[in-house]
Amino acid sequence: MALPPKHGIDLLQDPRLNKGTAFTDRERDVLRLRGLLPPRVFTLEQQLQRSMENYRSQTSDLQRYVFMVALQDRNETLFYRAVIEHLPEMMPIIYTPTVGEACARFGHIFRRPRGLYVSAADRGRIREVLGNWPEPDIGVIVVTDGERILGLGDLGAYGMGIPIGKLALYTACGGVHPSRCLPVMLDAGTDNPALLQDLLYTGLLQPRLRGQEYADMVEEFMTAVGEVFPRALVQFEDFATGNAIGLLARYRERACVFNDDIQGTAAAALAALLVAGRATGRRLADERLLFLGAGAAASGIADLVLTALAQAGLSQVEARRQIWMFDAEGLVVAGRSGLPEFKRQYAVDHAPVATLPEAVRALRPTTLIGVSGQPQLFTRPVLEAMAEVTPRPAVFALSNPTSRAECTAEQAYRWTGGRAVFSSGSPCSPVEMDGRRLAPSQTNNAYIFPGLGLAVTTTGSRRVTESMFLAAARALAEQADESLLAEGSLFPPLDRIREVSLKIAVAVSRVALAEGLASHDLPGDLETHLRQSMYHPVHPEYVPG
Repeated sequence: MALPPKHGIDLLQDPRLNKGTAFTDRERDVLRLRGLLPPRVFTLEQQLQRSMENYRSQTSDLQRYVFMVALQDRNETLFYRAVIEHLPEMMPIIYTPTVGEACARFGHIFRRPRGLYVSAADRGRIREVLGNWPEPDIGVIVVTDGERILGLGDLGAYGMGIPIGKLALYTACGGVHPSRCLPVMLDAGTDNPALLQDLLYTGLLQPRLRGQEYADMVEEFMTAVGEVFPRALVQFEDFATGNAIGLLARYRERACVFNDDIQGTAAAALAALLVAGRATGRRLADERLLFLGAGAAASGIADLVLTALAQAGLSQVEARRQIWMFDAEGLVVAGRSGLPEFKRQYAVDHAPVATLPEAVRALRPTTLIGVSGQPQLFTRPVLEAMAEVTPRPAVFALSNPTSRAECTAEQAYRWTGGRAVFSSGSPCSPVEMDGRRLAPSQTNNAYIFPGLGLAVTTTGSRRVTESMFLAAARALAEQADESLLAEGSLFPPLDRIREVSLKIAVAVSRVALAEGLASHDLPGDLETHLRQSMYHPVHPEYVPG
């Protein structure tokens, strides 16, 4: 490798180039590092041992999060080596559920800026702001406006923790090179009064832009991205329901974009349904789905299920009869006035039903899907009703973080007599029941978007299509392990997620090629090509020994 563009203390302060105590004696001489480091040279493995010892000495998950952020800011290679080699331990820290706590306190744990902050004050010069980013070849942008962070609501500029965490998973799980990842906070203000009174709040102290002003700001941002980073995939993340659905509809045919809360969640949930069917003996065409929550996530899952059912031979009318939604006002029925379009298309001709247990008994669903963002709504009466109406109910409590989950694994198992097939959005502890150990997996978007990102950045796909998410869901479902399924786990363990992402990337790449979206030809052996494209955290050798 050529010499790095920096030397001396400047080199040590660049996390992408810094090797810390792993710089060799020869490198220390050539790069003017002699005396700036303690004399002993350590291997990356020894550095990892030290880092994990310090990481595990932290006394809270938030402290562990802060430790990992500091490591990422100091030595990026070592950070990713730690995350990849200890992914089951790390993912709940660098992403959900701990990232929710970190976002809520973001201004109070702030150390060093990461990513780009594009604010309402930058209107008219957003292209210039994007041009300040030092890496020209961006492959993936994750952007949020912070209005609906996980299930925590409007966290404004504190929501920057979400794009940072997501992109760490693009690299750790999908092998997208970190230099090609850009987190963006689109700061349109906040309507959270607590933040506006927070002396350490890092964002604009003004109410949120709405209406045309907001639309114009997003339009300027998307136009600037197309000019400055024309090969970038843009992931919309944690926007409020109306904006999430509207922005996806506006840009999906104009740019390479997707919404993870809508489409990533849909693919993960569809994969979970396909795998659960192997445990319950039900085909997808046999499922009757009742959603608790009728927002962006619910509509995204329902839309993808409809696509899958259509491919299975059902008509739109037949497929829609198998999907119901229940929100804060009860069952979503056609007679209710004022329904937005995304709810209206799933409104059913049925008498109003006020409570969830009543809805379960009236509709007799086989699967209950929680995307409400509200905790503990899958109560004992609800789950006992599910056990009454179907022999093997599937119960998916998908709201994040853990504090917002509709129920726990233990509640789902115990209140259905051990018959539920359960999955959650955040980690759940194993449950001992009737001499069996049940260890449910997460229906986590991290099983989907990293592989999708690897495929899009490698093929140069010009768009992201519904067919890609269908292919990703099926590829994930195909990797379910029968022995783990017997223990309640629908997906492979997290320590296999890079292989899972690779299989998904192959499936998505084939769709990009088949639909004529790839920007260049690819070799016949797609899997080998994609594997060779994946980032692996190894310190470079700047100067031969």
